[in-house]
Amino acid sequence: MEARMKNPATIIPAAIQPIQELMKAAQSQGLPQELMEMIHLRVSQINGCSFCVDAGLKSLRKLGESDERIGLVTAWREAPYYTDTERAALELAEASTRLADHADAVSDEVWNNAADHFDEQQLASILLMTAVTNLFNRLNAPIRQIAGSW
Repeated sequence: MEARMKNPATIIPAAIQPIQELMKAAQSQGLPQELMEMIHLRVSQINGCSFCVDAGLKSLRKLGESDERIGLVTAWREAPYYTDTERAALELAEASTRLADHADAVSDEVWNNAADHFDEQQLASILLMTAVTNLFNRLNAPIRQIAGSW
């Protein structure tokens, strides 16, 4: 495999710092790093970004997550390895990624469930992490960024 081109954020160097700052901001509200990485992994799985899926798997392993929790994040609804709080975050991240799948992209049910588990700053953090991951995916997938290559 070979990437089609260099990553756009490296071709336009002024893009890297703001993207990195957005990621830092997303991670600044005290949510567990493991949860943020699970969101990154799940969003990347939805978008088919092999580079980001690979990065998410490696990050979760470094954080000490079990193989079951890493491997089954794609089936979090049916797997017993996640708390209700984690499920609420993953559900919000999925809905926020699949905006075109439903007329009401993020239903009141999804939103209210997440709001039962997270305060406004934490919800903002989840949404920002989802948005930044979608940005990464939309840069990496079209150019076929090779997993493990950055």
